[in-house]
Amino acid sequence: MISRKDSARRYRVAHRTTYSYSDEVSSSYGRAYLTPRQFPGQRLLSHEIDIDPVPSDRSIGTDVYGNTTSYFHVTAEHRKLVVTGASVVEVDIPDRTDIGPAAEPWEHARPSAITGPLAVEFTLDLQPPEITPEVTAYAAESLTQRRPLLDAVRELNTRIHADFTYRSGSTTVSTKVADVFAARAGVCQDFARIGVACLRSHGLAARYVSGYLATDPPPGKERMVGADATHAWSAVWLPGEAAHDRTGRWIAFDPTNDQLADERYVTVAWGRDYADVPPLRGIIYTDAKESSITVSVDVAPVAG
Repeated sequence: MISRKDSARRYRVAHRTTYSYSDEVSSSYGRAYLTPRQFPGQRLLSHEIDIDPVPSDRSIGTDVYGNTTSYFHVTAEHRKLVVTGASVVEVDIPDRTDIGPAAEPWEHARPSAITGPLAVEFTLDLQPPEITPEVTAYAAESLTQRRPLLDAVRELNTRIHADFTYRSGSTTVSTKVADVFAARAGVCQDFARIGVACLRSHGLAARYVSGYLATDPPPGKERMVGADATHAWSAVWLPGEAAHDRTGRWIAFDPTNDQLADERYVTVAWGRDYADVPPLRGIIYTDAKESSITVSVDVAPVAG
């Protein structure tokens, strides 16, 4: 028998965001997606969000995709706002032998109101549109007729990794997929969005996933606290194996690192695009002319 300890990995995640302003902020409203999800394969063992200054109002809710969102309102005047999410998460090692419908032709994975009603929304393009003729043609090179879905997704993943250069600072959260195609460079959020757009261009359901990737230090080096970062990847929907199963399941893949998501990936939230699940967004009231933001993320393995 394989114990849970042997079939899962446990991590302590610390995600600290610091906003600094050149003048007093009188009021700050924020919404955070910092709470890792719970689903088969991932368990949230503990979680808390610390906010300094202490908010006068805060609440927790769930969005339309089942993600946990945290709202807060800081009314104390401040020149610095620090939001820290701390979690302990357990992630199962995936069973790569259980591919089921992923071995079927990719055309069979197109959802409908009957086979996958909750997945249909994830086939739709964004507004403004992201699916261009170039995106459709690029995806078609991997999605050849009757090719097994997993084979097609693996190759698409590898091609995005090879054809686009990771270049920190080359894009912003509002950069369009077409602009990334033109520059052939971007960051993990861009590559995840390319993967999503490619699959949607051929009628498949794909979602954008945000979270963390546990990284190991180079041989002989100690782990550096805060050296990790937020990460993003894509996921494609598979129909259920039984006729009555209209939920199906998802296979997550990471074009930035050319691999399927495994036990090193901690999922926080998913949606149709980055705009659905940013780690933090908000509104401030201030006369400050300058501001800065620093983010520190640490994903440390802990004993089970």
